Amino acid sequence: MKRSNFHMYYTIFVFIALAAFEHIIIGLFPPLFPYISEDLSLGEGSLGFISGMNILVTAISSIYWGYLSGKYNRKRLIMIGTLLWVGSIFLTATSHSFVELLFYQILTGIGLGCMASIGFSVLTDYIPYRKRGLLLSLWGMAQGLGGIAGSMMASLTATSTSWRWPFEIIGLIGLVLIFLYVFITEPNRGAADPELKNMEPSNQTYDYVIELKHLKAILLKGSNVYLYIQALFMNIATGSLIWIPTLYTYKMIQQGYAMDTAVIASGFLYAIFQVGGMASVYLGHLGDRVQRKSFKGRAHLTALFVIFTLPLYVCFFAIPMNGLSLPDGGSSIAILFSLIQQIFFNPWVALLFVLSFIASAFQSANTPNWLALITDVNLPEHRGTAFSVANLFNSIGRTLGNVGVGIILGMVGTHFDQPYNYIMTLSILQLFLIPSAICYWKMAKNNVTDIRHVKSTLTSRGKKDTP
Repeated sequence: MKRSNFHMYYTIFVFIALAAFEHIIIGLFPPLFPYISEDLSLGEGSLGFISGMNILVTAISSIYWGYLSGKYNRKRLIMIGTLLWVGSIFLTATSHSFVELLFYQILTGIGLGCMASIGFSVLTDYIPYRKRGLLLSLWGMAQGLGGIAGSMMASLTATSTSWRWPFEIIGLIGLVLIFLYVFITEPNRGAADPELKNMEPSNQTYDYVIELKHLKAILLKGSNVYLYIQALFMNIATGSLIWIPTLYTYKMIQQGYAMDTAVIASGFLYAIFQVGGMASVYLGHLGDRVQRKSFKGRAHLTALFVIFTLPLYVCFFAIPMNGLSLPDGGSSIAILFSLIQQIFFNPWVALLFVLSFIASAFQSANTPNWLALITDVNLPEHRGTAFSVANLFNSIGRTLGNVGVGIILGMVGTHFDQPYNYIMTLSILQLFLIPSAICYWKMAKNNVTDIRHVKSTLTSRGKKDTP
């Protein structure tokens, strides 16, 4: 039993780490735009297109990976996908033209598509039903921390070495991940669902797999439709937040700091101001508690947190960074310590920290509870595919959020200078949190019907397959 538990916790740890690395790669690219642009003589608009294509290809390929995860050995699939993105990350570091960079980033996207869909499928077969929100929050938090780590790695290494170096580091770490996969244990499908526990004493396994004829029901299921639309709106708003370091950079340049100092400081600030995201662990646990009282509880709770995120972020964007004192031209460590000092002794920076902490905490309620809901309303063999389709909507939303920044910047830029154009742009895009919250509220009734159907089906199958 102890050996079995070790394999379970080890596998959960590896797949949570995997989620972080996916988002390290996503967060790595945008901060490197100025350096890649200068080295390859490309406009930042071209690099934005490449970044958007990477996100889109990752999402589209994840649907196919998700479908395969419902039919075949998931351990073998994840190793194939990881080999693909590790190789293409190394090749990205050798790019010398727009075409090469685009091609290698598309290959990276195809490989990355396996990470979220297969990782989600494996985790939901290990995580106990009563703790889904809590443990899936760790998976979601790893994604957020990965994005921050990627942004920081880009800001810190590119200023002292080359934009190619961060990609080479990630490629090397990816090789270590492949080695770690050798020791993971793939769970039986539905292993964590309490309705199938009767199958364990008789060593029966859940042998149901996804079929093509199931796809229509998955796509049109009431709860899934709302979850897809909610993900789209939510990610239009949150997808634009990767431009926060750019907003910080221009606020610092406005105060007379050099570009290199501003880029390093903005990377640190972006990380520091996301600390509130750690609250996702508690908010996922809170979602578990309210869901045990009513199948509507998780959706209603998350809707409230999402809607209150809106005014907090708008205030956060608008507050000035007055009186900021940084060692211009100093080392990264000196800049970091100076920023931490500012949080305690500069009231403007302290206010920014408090606002960002609450805003990122409220926003963090979305991920664990959304993941728990899409698990609850789908059968075990359907979860990888359902999540992958939802992930496509996530990625389309992030892409629209990024493209929206460029479009709205162009419109407001004629009336506002930097950084005010970024303040207006990011504030406008947060309005999409309103329909996102409405989707949660409206889906609650469907959640009741769909969760009861899943539980009834699994109970019936558990009894049928038990001798």
